[in-house]
Amino acid sequence: MNRIRVATFLFGALFVVVPLLVEAHHSGVMFDSTKEITVEGTVKEFQYTNPHSWLLVDVTNKDGSVTTWGFEAEGPTTLMQRRIRPSDFPFGTKVTITGNPMKDGRPGATWIKAVRADGKAFYPRGQAPQQ
Repeated sequence: MNRIRVATFLFGALFVVVPLLVEAHHSGVMFDSTKEITVEGTVKEFQYTNPHSWLLVDVTNKDGSVTTWGFEAEGPTTLMQRRIRPSDFPFGTKVTITGNPMKDGRPGATWIKAVRADGKAFYPRGQAPQQ
């Protein structure tokens, strides 16, 4: 009887612990969703990969140095559904990109909106907001 109770307890604990671990992995806890930053630069690389894609953008600072910013988005399947393809952001593409910055101040953010020099906007989280 004790084995059944222990097994039941452990099985129940798994239903509590596993979802918390999954949520922690997929949460945006490292980003500050209360703030937005916008930078202008050129695409260095578009890492169109699972589980998260990254658009790397080289930004020229006021002193002439260059900082590479990383903008996190969903994986390729979600981006394809939102009509965002690797060919939309080849190396050297001029882009203005907005995101929720990293809490620790590193040059990274979640990707909210990217606008190429030709004016085309991309929203990896969904459609453009209605105005």
